[in-house]
Amino acid sequence: METILAPQPNSLSLIRSQLPALNDSEVRVANWVLQNPNEIIQLSMAQVAQECGVSDTTVLRFCRNVGFRGYTHMKMMLAQDMARPDQIVHEDVDVNDDPATLARKVFMTNIQVLRDTLEVMDMDTLARAVTMIQNARRILIIGVGTSGPIVQDAHNKFFRLGLNCHGYTDSYLQLMEAALLEPGDVVIGISQSGSSTDPVTTLEQAKKNGASTIVITGNAQSPITRHADLTFLSPSKENRSEVIASRVAQISIIDALYVILSLRNLETSVRNERKIWDAVLAKSI
Repeated sequence: METILAPQPNSLSLIRSQLPALNDSEVRVANWVLQNPNEIIQLSMAQVAQECGVSDTTVLRFCRNVGFRGYTHMKMMLAQDMARPDQIVHEDVDVNDDPATLARKVFMTNIQVLRDTLEVMDMDTLARAVTMIQNARRILIIGVGTSGPIVQDAHNKFFRLGLNCHGYTDSYLQLMEAALLEPGDVVIGISQSGSSTDPVTTLEQAKKNGASTIVITGNAQSPITRHADLTFLSPSKENRSEVIASRVAQISIIDALYVILSLRNLETSVRNERKIWDAVLAKSI
């Protein structure tokens, strides 16, 4: 995930101050952002470009010329500017909520994200992903930043099934392995924003080498999906740099793939689990 710089005092004021230095196409984007600050938080860069009648590159150039690191950075800053301080911690809470209310709101948000994720899940895509993983010669699971724990969880599940899989959160290692992939290999890329540079670059390299690709992301229009054969969405309204509920959705997608694969290869799954339990039992007190 991108590192977010310290927020500007007011992102909209920053954009207004830079209007004289922008070209005509960038001014068109700037005016649209100034008029629709709440809407832009839920849109991808491609969607904003379409609304403004410009290219994706123009939107990105506008963001950087104004003073943001990129499109995701601008969205984060706008979200922080428009949110109450307590909403930066969690969208649905109030600073005056008691602990019981806060816990209930967090749990209900997670439950709603799971419902939303199941609602948008294409079951044909799920079946195709299971077959793709099951038949893969080699599986590479990648992600950076807050997607790292999801990568580790997926690797922990899939290697138990006897699958030849590797999980990397280091951007250099994942790109190095992607460079060695061939047709018959599969990459599973995890990125909630779908805009982090490293996963996108790794998926692009894998596709060039003929590997199949599966993406888990919260944004169907994000750059990473352009290199995906199959896409799973983990929708979330979170706009913080440290997402919470979307992780629950991503882990559940991985869990669904794991359970289906386990039952397709039940004898191997049970045998491997018994071997693992025998090996780790000695480490129990």
